[in-house]
Amino acid sequence: MAKFNVYVTRLIPVEGLTLLRETCNVEINPEDRPLTREELLRNVKGRDGVITLLTDRIDGEVMDAAKGVRGFANYAVGFDNLDVKAATERKIPLSNTPGVLTLATAEMAWALLLFAVARRLIESEKVMRSGAWQGWGPLQFIGGDVTGKTLGIVGAGRIGTAMALMSKSPTPSSKRNWGPARSPSRSCCGSRTS
Repeated sequence: MAKFNVYVTRLIPVEGLTLLRETCNVEINPEDRPLTREELLRNVKGRDGVITLLTDRIDGEVMDAAKGVRGFANYAVGFDNLDVKAATERKIPLSNTPGVLTLATAEMAWALLLFAVARRLIESEKVMRSGAWQGWGPLQFIGGDVTGKTLGIVGAGRIGTAMALMSKSPTPSSKRNWGPARSPSRSCCGSRTS
């Protein structure tokens, strides 16, 4: 059986490439940079599929250059770089990776909350690197405790809900959110609480 011919516009993690290579002939942009417009138009020709990144503008011109393509798979949560109307007109399937960064983003929010804000990490790191730190002092960079505090989350979408669930609060009343819930099953505390 002939393998599909797939172009990847920029290097992605090896696990994904390994899966692709099981059923596809894969060519990858060898440079660690976005393709120029001319390179993109040239490299999509004759492909069965193209894996794109958010830096690639996939519009009618690119779709026409990729005559016969079976689809574009966007290696990104969003799809602002994909011309959905042009793809629909040409009956070209598009895909993206919604939800893939939900936990990573929630974890980053926790890191910022715990270390950057509560423990004044950024401020103290700047003093250390500047050489201005003269040694320990009992009032230097006193941070605030997070334990026992109420967590306020603006929005109960995927990321807000994931962050709330990571808090391991014993009661939903110790978490507060403001904003529409994506669905009742995904909201930790209802759509609007105070």
